[in-house]
Amino acid sequence: MEPIDEREIRASFVNCSKGEAGRVRLPPGFAEGGVPWADLDFLGWADPGAELRALLVVPGENGPTGLVLRRPETRKVTAMRSSMCQVCLTDHGGSGVSLFVAPLAGAAGRQGNTVGEYLCTDLACSLYLRGKRQPKTRLVRREETLTLEERIGRTMTNLNAFVNRVVAG
Repeated sequence: MEPIDEREIRASFVNCSKGEAGRVRLPPGFAEGGVPWADLDFLGWADPGAELRALLVVPGENGPTGLVLRRPETRKVTAMRSSMCQVCLTDHGGSGVSLFVAPLAGAAGRQGNTVGEYLCTDLACSLYLRGKRQPKTRLVRREETLTLEERIGRTMTNLNAFVNRVVAG
């Protein structure tokens, strides 16, 4: 992902007010240059100022598109289970995948309509794809024959489908 600045990030959000976009806290280390842009296909983070808010900024032909998401409340996982991120298709055990919910853009979102997607809880899909991060608990191990570029393409197709559902309202 090409680096983007704070102004571009705040202007990219399509499913919240400008005021809410202005209150979003940027990823930890953003101001210090701590974002590993070369390893990212999109930027995803939990808002350090709002426990249940997460954010995605996805590059596109017409510039980045940002989404505000609601994170699930943290819960204790009592049984070991396996889940798969619907964007990058990484298998996780325990609480490694969560349902994130996004208000739809426009009038539909203002009326409370939402759409959800199961994503890596830490929104680090790009790092899992590149082997720079491993799931904490992995109950299922699948080997793929796709190249890294093909897996990145599949991930971005899946993510863009989610973004398009939000934008379409």
